[in-house]
Amino acid sequence: MKLAAIDIGSNAARLLISEASPKANGEMDFTKVNLVRVPLRLGLDVFTSGIISEKRADCLVSTIKAYKLLLDVYEVKYLKTAATSAMRDAGNGPQILDRVRQETGMDIRLITGQEEASFIYENHIAENLDKTKSYLYIDVGGGSTELTFFSGNRLVFKESFNIGTIRILQNQVTEQHWQQMKDFLKQQLRAYGLVIAIGSGGNINKIFSLSKRKEGKPLSLELLKDYYKEFSSFSVEERIHLYNLREDRADVIVPALQIYVNVMRWMDIQEIFVPKIGLADGLVRSLYNEISQLSTH
Repeated sequence: MKLAAIDIGSNAARLLISEASPKANGEMDFTKVNLVRVPLRLGLDVFTSGIISEKRADCLVSTIKAYKLLLDVYEVKYLKTAATSAMRDAGNGPQILDRVRQETGMDIRLITGQEEASFIYENHIAENLDKTKSYLYIDVGGGSTELTFFSGNRLVFKESFNIGTIRILQNQVTEQHWQQMKDFLKQQLRAYGLVIAIGSGGNINKIFSLSKRKEGKPLSLELLKDYYKEFSSFSVEERIHLYNLREDRADVIVPALQIYVNVMRWMDIQEIFVPKIGLADGLVRSLYNEISQLSTH
């Protein structure tokens, strides 16, 4: 069964097409058929002017039209959509989503930060790990960071903070924002011992592949700090050439590292696992669950 998800983030829009098939033990396997990413960078407009410009709105409509053609070619029957932080904050967000609906026939759903955290948690990575330990999911996007905490195989909290890579680049994240996130974590996690981090988002995936680590091996806090220092010492231009990064990755990778390093440092977390999952994967899994519930009723 082919399923797809569209995620309209603050930095990029993604279309993920997956094939869901049952494994021998009855669990579902989700195989990536295609992933297309367009760096729309809606957050660059929104976090400075409060609205999405005409030009970026045009690009969004064109992107959705292209995605629609791909969905047709792949004969995808089921689709789930979500727009996140930049669209939530855009004064003209609802009008733009309305325009997308009129021009493409596609309904893009605006989701809250809490819902975003829930969808990321749909990937259930922590459930396959040691049940006796505590895990903190850190999902860093262009407009917000979602934190979801698990302990003893139980979901303890999920929270969204307006601290994202594009917001940091636009100087929209104040000392107060950082303090708020730090206080929240300190208060929520003080009763728990050792916590292991799970990272998601394009930037941590990129760091993982640059690190040449084996799949399933964690990255250390020290390594992230080293990358942060190293990348910070170069200009965006230099980062593009030295690390073979796309321009829309080269600028956001430093603020992303800053977020991961801060959260891990505050909570004394030494290691972070990078299972290469994100909001689009969570949307696909959530869509599959909805379809299977419908078919059993």
